[in-house]
Formats: sequence, C-alpha cells, structure tokens
Amino acid sequence: MVDSRERTLIRDLAKRVAEVAALPVQEQRRELWRRHNRLERVRPMILVFPEGAWQELMPDAALQCRDEQMRGIERELRRRLYYHDHDLGDAPIAGDITVGKAIGNSGWRLEAKQIPSTTRRGAWAFDPVLKTATDLKKLRLPVITHDEKKTAERLAFHTELLGDILPIRLVGVTTISFHLMRIYTQFRGLLEAMMDMAEQPSLIHDAMAILEAGHHGIIKQYLQLGLLSLNNDDSYQNSGGVSFSTELPRPGCDPKRPRLCDLWASAESQELAGVSPAMHDEFALQYERRLLAPFGLTGYGCCEDLTAKLDLVCAVPNMRRISISPFADVDKCAPRLGDKFIFSWKPHPAHVGGAFDPELIRRYIRHTLDVTRGCVLEMILKDTHTCHGHPERFDTWCQIARELVAEYAV
Repeated sequence: MVDSRERTLIRDLAKRVAEVAALPVQEQRRELWRRHNRLERVRPMILVFPEGAWQELMPDAALQCRDEQMRGIERELRRRLYYHDHDLGDAPIAGDITVGKAIGNSGWRLEAKQIPSTTRRGAWAFDPVLKTATDLKKLRLPVITHDEKKTAERLAFHTELLGDILPIRLVGVTTISFHLMRIYTQFRGLLEAMMDMAEQPSLIHDAMAILEAGHHGIIKQYLQLGLLSLNNDDSYQNSGGVSFSTELPRPGCDPKRPRLCDLWASAESQELAGVSPAMHDEFALQYERRLLAPFGLTGYGCCEDLTAKLDLVCAVPNMRRISISPFADVDKCAPRLGDKFIFSWKPHPAHVGGAFDPELIRRYIRHTLDVTRGCVLEMILKDTHTCHGHPERFDTWCQIARELVAEYAV
C-alpha cells in the first residue's frame, strides 16, 4: 500500500516533469540528435552524466520517500528536473515513464569473486576462479526467462500511480552491449589475462569462443521471447550518447518484435587498453565483430585508448559511434574519423573531480573543438565519481562548453 503523502509527492514531481518535457526545446534537442546520429554536422553536442557524483548533487538523504520503490521513482524524477533546472547538456527531458519487463538471466554458472576494498567506494581486487582450462567446463550458456506476472504487476503499479500524468511505456531489452573481455577478466583476473596472451593464448581463445556463442544464444532467446524493444530514442548507447535515429528501424520492422537490423548495439574491451592493435583484434575484436555484424548501427569503445586501433574499429559493420577516451590523442583521431563516424569524445573527468580550473577546462575543450572541425563531435562528461562537494562545477563546465560550442557552431 502506497503512503498517501508519498503518492502526492511523486505525482506532484511528475506533473512538473510533464511540464518540462512539453517545452519546445525538448523536441528541438531530439531533432538535433537525429541529425547528429545520421552524421549531419549540426554542432558539437553535449551530454553530462554525473554518475558517482549524484550523491553530492542529490544525496539520498534528500529524498523524502521511504518506500524503496517510491524512492527510486522520486530519484529519477528529481534527476530529470535537476537536468532542466541546471541546463546540464543537450539530453532531452523524457516525458514518459519506462517500465522494464521482468527479465531473468541465469548467468554463466561460474561465479566471479572479488576481494573487497577496505575503504568506502575504494577499488576491489580480482579473486580468480578460472584457474585452468578445465574450469572452462564449468561455464554454461545463460538461459533467459521472462516473468510475465511480475511484468504485469510493474506495469499496473506505475499505470495506477502516474498513468494519468505521464505516458507509461513498457520496454524489454534496449541496451545491447558486449563485454567479453570484462567477463573473462572477472573470472580469470586482469594480470592473469595479460599473461595468458603470451603464455597460453589458447585459453583465452577457448573462453572467448564460449562467451561469443553464449551471447549469440542470449540474443536468439531475446528474439524468441519477444524481449527486444526499439532503441532509436533516448536509450543510452555505447559508452555515452543517445540513440535518436531516423535510420532505425529499417523498413519492414514490426515495432513489437524488432529485428537485430532495427537496433543499435555496441562493444568495448577496456581491459586491452595496453595491448597492440593486433592483439586487441586477435583476443577480442574478432569475436565482437561477429556479434555486432547483424545490428543496424553499432558503437565501440569506452575508456580504452583506441588511437592506434581506429582502422580496425572503423571496419566493424555498420559502425557509427566511436569512443574517444580522455587518454586518446584527439589530434590523431580527428582526421581518421572525419565526418564518417561520430567522434564520441570523453573529456577528462578529473577536471571536475580534482583541482578545478575553469581556464584550463576552456583551453582543453577549445583544443578539441579546433582539431575536430571536420568531425561529427559529441562531448560526453562521464565517469565523474566525485565533484568534491561542489555541484556547481558541473554547471560551470557546461557553461564553458556551451559558450565554446556556440563559437564553433556549423
């Protein structure tokens, strides 16, 4: 039973979100993203994802609901309003509520282990469970399930609570992203994975073959169970970027049962940041390439430096969005991507999370804008795990970015 005070609070927040979402600027932004995603050079686009810093922008203690489900809804609505009130980037404010289907995944049947940090929010260490080739036999292909009763209950709850204020949209799987090397290192350990490339490459290849087959199987089950949903909207894509598109879905699509060619998908192998292009291709990209091939539009990369690997990445079928991390050489990446791919630049989050110097930020962003004049550029501030108690840093960063983008607008 929902507390009447919490119900009133949530409905009042939803009414304000509905007003904000109806502002003309939201459709203007959606149209800019559609054009940007089809490689029109409208202007450099800006996105901000506070991520870990949300605890400083909007502490959990500031939430008024006590029921966990209601707190989740309150948090989401307040975050949308925070984006609007602080004008954080070009993300359109959504005017609906998405309810996810209750989808289960049995996993690989081999449980990864970690050694926890002794400090709050500190780094954990790998505790390898894949010690020999024999342990690969413990892996089982994941089984996907759909709890229709729980899905119906979720939908009914949100519809009764907010359906007369905001449209309620039931969705299945909208984020399709492959992380084969992440899974391998979770089982094997990062140092061990690096050594395997030199000492027992067959172990990695055998594991990758299993993981690739497993992901093909997962996708097949999604299709059979009708669990895929179109993601040519505000769905988060790749390691940042929204998915508004006029190219997807492809002609002949049934919106209720989209095909792979109607969808965005992505992959990354951050763990291979320090290996050569040839080794990256051998131990990860050749497997990822086959997984990405059936999809309508694809993206690649996250925090790994892809500067020396762009020829390989650009050759992935239907490649559209490529992550240019804070560690990449933008001067070298810009001419390689040109206007053929989205230059998904990730400015360094330390500029917000460390010593804060607005003039340094201005020079830093200006340099990238200078060298990417012929590119389809988006700048995505993310991995910001702290702002050291100064939420206004995000506002200042965005203001600087907007001022510079206005100078460089097409």
